[in-house]
Amino acid sequence: MSLKVSRPLSRQPLSVVIITKNAANQLAACLESVSFADEIVVVDSDSNDGTAELAARRGARVIQKEWLGFGRQKQFAVEAARHDWVLCLDADERVSEPLRASILALLAAPATQAYAMPRRNRFMGRWLRHGEGYPDWSLRLFDRRHARWSDDPVHEKVLTGAPVARIEGDLLHDSAETLAGYLDKQNRYTSMQAEALFKAGKRTGVAQLLLSPLLRFAKFYFLRLGFLDGSAGLVHIAIGCCNSFHKYAKLMALQRGG
Repeated sequence: MSLKVSRPLSRQPLSVVIITKNAANQLAACLESVSFADEIVVVDSDSNDGTAELAARRGARVIQKEWLGFGRQKQFAVEAARHDWVLCLDADERVSEPLRASILALLAAPATQAYAMPRRNRFMGRWLRHGEGYPDWSLRLFDRRHARWSDDPVHEKVLTGAPVARIEGDLLHDSAETLAGYLDKQNRYTSMQAEALFKAGKRTGVAQLLLSPLLRFAKFYFLRLGFLDGSAGLVHIAIGCCNSFHKYAKLMALQRGG
Protein backbone atom coordinates (compact mmCIF):
# COMPACT_ATOMS: atom_id res chain seq x y z
CA MET A 1 0.00 0.00 0.00
CA SER A 2 1.41 3.38 -0.96
CA LEU A 3 1.98 6.03 1.67
CA LYS A 4 1.98 8.85 -0.89
CA VAL A 5 0.32 12.01 0.33
CA SER A 6 -0.18 15.40 -1.23
CA ARG A 7 1.93 18.16 0.26
CA PRO A 8 0.06 21.08 1.83
CA LEU A 9 1.25 24.36 0.42
CA SER A 10 2.33 25.46 3.90
CA ARG A 11 4.60 22.44 4.53
CA GLN A 12 8.34 22.53 3.92
CA PRO A 13 9.29 20.18 1.04
CA LEU A 14 11.32 17.15 2.11
CA SER A 15 14.11 15.21 0.44
CA VAL A 16 14.96 11.75 1.73
CA VAL A 17 18.58 10.75 1.07
CA ILE A 18 19.90 7.19 1.27
CA ILE A 19 23.39 5.83 0.64
CA THR A 20 23.63 2.26 -0.65
CA LYS A 21 25.99 -0.55 -1.53
CA ASN A 22 24.44 -3.90 -2.52
CA ALA A 23 21.27 -3.23 -0.53
CA ALA A 24 18.63 -4.69 -2.88
CA ASN A 25 17.28 -7.05 -0.20
CA GLN A 26 16.54 -4.18 2.20
CA LEU A 27 15.90 -1.10 0.09
CA ALA A 28 12.33 -1.75 -1.08
CA ALA A 29 10.88 -1.59 2.44
CA CYS A 30 12.88 1.56 3.19
CA LEU A 31 11.64 3.31 0.04
CA GLU A 32 8.03 2.33 0.68
CA SER A 33 8.19 3.78 4.18
CA VAL A 34 9.26 7.22 2.86
CA SER A 35 7.02 7.44 -0.19
CA PHE A 36 5.42 10.51 1.44
CA ALA A 37 8.59 12.52 0.71
CA ASP A 38 8.73 15.08 -2.09
CA GLU A 39 11.95 13.54 -3.37
CA ILE A 40 14.05 10.44 -2.70
CA VAL A 41 17.74 10.48 -3.59
CA VAL A 42 19.74 7.24 -3.57
CA VAL A 43 23.53 7.63 -3.75
CA ASP A 44 24.88 4.24 -4.75
CA SER A 45 28.47 2.98 -4.71
CA ASP A 46 28.67 0.60 -7.68
CA SER A 47 26.26 -2.03 -6.40
CA ASN A 48 26.15 -5.24 -8.43
CA ASP A 49 22.94 -6.73 -6.99
CA GLY A 50 20.36 -4.54 -8.72
CA THR A 51 20.14 -1.90 -5.98
CA ALA A 52 20.28 1.07 -8.37
CA GLU A 53 17.75 -0.46 -10.74
CA LEU A 54 15.34 -1.21 -7.91
CA ALA A 55 15.63 2.36 -6.59
CA ALA A 56 14.98 3.82 -10.04
CA ARG A 57 11.90 1.63 -10.54
CA ARG A 58 10.56 2.89 -7.21
CA GLY A 59 10.88 6.49 -8.35
CA ALA A 60 14.12 7.49 -6.62
CA ARG A 61 16.72 9.68 -8.29
CA VAL A 62 19.85 7.52 -8.40
CA ILE A 63 23.38 8.96 -8.37
CA GLN A 64 26.49 6.81 -8.66
CA LYS A 65 29.40 7.94 -6.46
CA GLU A 66 32.62 6.21 -5.47
CA TRP A 67 32.88 5.49 -1.76
CA LEU A 68 34.13 8.46 0.28
CA GLY A 69 33.62 7.13 3.81
CA PHE A 70 30.35 7.28 5.70
CA GLY A 71 30.40 10.94 6.71
CA ARG A 72 31.50 12.38 3.38
CA GLN A 73 29.22 10.04 1.41
CA LYS A 74 26.19 11.13 3.42
CA GLN A 75 27.11 14.80 3.04
CA PHE A 76 27.45 14.31 -0.72
CA ALA A 77 23.91 12.90 -0.73
CA VAL A 78 22.61 15.83 1.33
CA GLU A 79 24.15 18.33 -1.08
CA ALA A 80 22.66 16.48 -4.06
CA ALA A 81 19.11 16.91 -2.72
CA ARG A 82 16.77 19.46 -4.30
CA HIS A 83 15.24 20.58 -1.00
CA ASP A 84 16.84 22.08 2.10
CA TRP A 85 14.97 19.86 4.58
CA VAL A 86 16.48 16.38 4.42
CA LEU A 87 15.84 13.08 6.15
CA CYS A 88 18.91 10.83 6.08
CA LEU A 89 18.40 7.06 6.18
CA ASP A 90 20.31 3.84 5.72
CA ALA A 91 18.88 1.18 3.43
CA ASP A 92 18.09 -1.13 6.37
CA GLU A 93 15.98 1.48 8.16
CA ARG A 94 12.25 2.22 7.89
CA VAL A 95 10.10 5.13 8.99
CA SER A 96 7.27 3.94 11.22
CA GLU A 97 3.76 5.36 10.80
CA PRO A 98 3.99 7.42 14.05
CA LEU A 99 7.33 8.87 12.93
CA ARG A 100 5.90 9.69 9.51
CA ALA A 101 3.06 11.60 11.16
CA SER A 102 5.49 13.50 13.40
CA ILE A 103 7.68 14.49 10.45
CA LEU A 104 4.77 15.77 8.37
CA ALA A 105 3.40 17.73 11.33
CA LEU A 106 6.66 19.45 12.23
CA LEU A 107 7.43 20.38 8.62
CA ALA A 108 4.27 22.49 8.65
CA ALA A 109 5.78 24.69 11.35
CA PRO A 110 9.40 23.79 12.27
CA ALA A 111 10.36 24.94 15.76
CA THR A 112 14.09 24.45 15.09
CA GLN A 113 16.37 23.26 12.30
CA ALA A 114 17.43 19.84 13.60
CA TYR A 115 15.48 16.87 14.96
CA ALA A 116 16.50 13.60 16.58
CA MET A 117 14.30 10.51 16.56
CA PRO A 118 14.32 7.31 18.62
CA ARG A 119 15.92 4.45 16.68
CA ARG A 120 14.75 0.94 17.55
CA ASN A 121 17.19 -1.85 16.73
CA ARG A 122 16.26 -5.44 15.92
CA PHE A 123 18.96 -7.88 17.01
CA MET A 124 18.99 -11.68 17.07
CA GLY A 125 15.31 -11.71 16.13
CA ARG A 126 14.19 -9.32 18.88
CA TRP A 127 13.28 -5.63 18.88
CA LEU A 128 15.41 -4.19 21.67
CA ARG A 129 13.74 -1.84 24.16
CA HIS A 130 16.62 -0.92 26.47
CA GLY A 131 20.40 -0.67 26.69
CA GLU A 132 22.17 0.48 23.54
CA GLY A 133 19.34 -0.76 21.36
CA TYR A 134 16.69 1.80 22.32
CA PRO A 135 15.95 4.67 22.22
CA ASP A 136 19.31 5.24 20.45
CA TRP A 137 18.46 8.88 19.65
CA SER A 138 19.60 9.72 16.13
CA LEU A 139 19.73 13.18 14.53
CA ARG A 140 18.51 12.47 10.99
CA LEU A 141 16.12 15.27 10.04
CA PHE A 142 17.50 18.74 9.52
CA ASP A 143 17.66 21.88 7.42
CA ARG A 144 20.94 21.52 5.54
CA ARG A 145 21.53 25.26 5.71
CA HIS A 146 22.06 24.81 9.46
CA ALA A 147 23.62 21.33 9.73
CA ARG A 148 25.95 18.93 7.96
CA TRP A 149 27.50 15.49 8.35
CA SER A 150 30.97 15.21 9.83
CA ASP A 151 33.82 13.90 7.69
CA ASP A 152 34.31 10.85 9.92
CA PRO A 153 34.86 7.65 7.89
CA VAL A 154 32.82 5.69 10.45
CA HIS A 155 30.50 6.61 13.36
CA GLU A 156 29.75 9.85 11.55
CA LYS A 157 27.49 12.45 13.17
CA VAL A 158 25.48 15.50 12.23
CA LEU A 159 27.10 18.78 13.22
CA THR A 160 24.81 21.73 13.93
CA GLY A 161 24.67 24.89 15.94
CA ALA A 162 20.88 24.76 16.04
CA PRO A 163 18.97 23.48 19.06
CA VAL A 164 18.15 19.79 18.56
CA ALA A 165 14.56 18.82 19.31
CA ARG A 166 13.25 15.28 19.78
CA ILE A 167 10.27 13.92 17.89
CA GLU A 168 7.97 10.96 18.53
CA GLY A 169 7.81 7.79 16.47
CA ASP A 170 10.44 5.12 15.97
CA LEU A 171 12.98 4.82 13.20
CA LEU A 172 13.10 1.04 12.73
CA HIS A 173 16.51 -0.53 12.11
CA ASP A 174 16.41 -4.13 10.95
CA SER A 175 19.62 -5.14 9.19
CA ALA A 176 18.53 -8.81 8.91
CA GLU A 177 22.21 -9.77 8.88
CA THR A 178 23.64 -12.84 10.57
CA LEU A 179 25.54 -12.55 13.82
CA ALA A 180 28.73 -13.53 11.95
CA GLY A 181 28.13 -10.73 9.44
CA TYR A 182 27.47 -8.27 12.24
CA LEU A 183 30.73 -9.21 13.97
CA ASP A 184 32.67 -8.86 10.71
CA LYS A 185 31.25 -5.37 10.26
CA GLN A 186 32.14 -4.39 13.82
CA ASN A 187 35.71 -5.57 13.26
CA ARG A 188 36.00 -3.30 10.21
CA TYR A 189 34.47 -0.38 12.07
CA THR A 190 36.83 -0.64 15.05
CA SER A 191 39.81 -0.71 12.67
CA MET A 192 38.58 2.47 10.98
CA GLN A 193 37.94 4.11 14.34
CA ALA A 194 41.42 3.28 15.60
CA GLU A 195 43.02 4.63 12.43
CA ALA A 196 41.00 7.85 12.67
CA LEU A 197 41.99 8.33 16.31
CA PHE A 198 45.64 7.70 15.51
CA LYS A 199 45.61 10.22 12.65
CA ALA A 200 43.99 12.76 14.97
CA GLY A 201 46.87 12.37 17.43
CA LYS A 202 44.90 10.45 20.07
CA ARG A 203 46.74 7.96 22.26
CA THR A 204 45.61 5.34 24.76
CA GLY A 205 46.92 3.24 27.62
CA VAL A 206 46.15 0.16 29.66
CA ALA A 207 43.70 1.98 31.96
CA GLN A 208 41.46 3.08 29.10
CA LEU A 209 41.80 -0.32 27.44
CA LEU A 210 40.41 -2.03 30.55
CA LEU A 211 38.01 0.55 31.99
CA SER A 212 36.21 1.58 28.80
CA PRO A 213 34.42 -1.77 28.22
CA LEU A 214 33.68 -2.25 31.92
CA LEU A 215 32.12 1.19 32.32
CA ARG A 216 30.19 0.71 29.10
CA PHE A 217 28.75 -2.57 30.34
CA ALA A 218 27.68 -1.04 33.66
CA LYS A 219 26.02 1.88 31.88
CA PHE A 220 24.01 -0.04 29.31
CA TYR A 221 23.33 -3.37 31.03
CA PHE A 222 22.43 -2.04 34.47
CA LEU A 223 21.72 1.71 34.35
CA ARG A 224 19.97 1.55 30.97
CA LEU A 225 18.21 -1.72 31.89
CA GLY A 226 19.70 -3.78 29.07
CA PHE A 227 19.19 -6.94 31.13
CA LEU A 228 15.45 -6.63 30.43
CA ASP A 229 16.11 -7.49 26.76
CA GLY A 230 17.19 -11.01 27.70
CA SER A 231 19.97 -12.84 25.91
CA ALA A 232 19.71 -10.63 22.80
CA GLY A 233 20.30 -7.54 24.94
CA LEU A 234 23.23 -9.18 26.72
CA VAL A 235 24.91 -10.17 23.45
CA HIS A 236 24.29 -6.74 21.89
CA ILE A 237 25.84 -4.90 24.84
CA ALA A 238 28.71 -7.38 25.19
CA ILE A 239 29.65 -6.86 21.55
CA GLY A 240 29.63 -3.09 22.11
CA CYS A 241 31.98 -3.56 25.07
CA CYS A 242 34.26 -5.76 22.98
CA ASN A 243 34.25 -3.05 20.33
CA SER A 244 35.57 -0.56 22.89
CA PHE A 245 38.36 -2.95 23.86
CA HIS A 246 39.26 -3.76 20.25
CA LYS A 247 39.26 -0.10 19.21
CA TYR A 248 41.75 0.87 21.90
CA ALA A 249 43.80 -2.31 21.44
CA LYS A 250 44.14 -1.48 17.73
CA LEU A 251 45.05 2.12 18.58
CA MET A 252 47.69 0.84 20.99
CA ALA A 253 49.08 -1.39 18.25
CA LEU A 254 49.31 1.59 15.89
CA GLN A 255 51.14 3.55 18.59
CA ARG A 256 53.68 0.77 18.79
CA GLY A 257 54.05 0.50 15.06
CA GLY A 258 52.09 -2.76 14.84
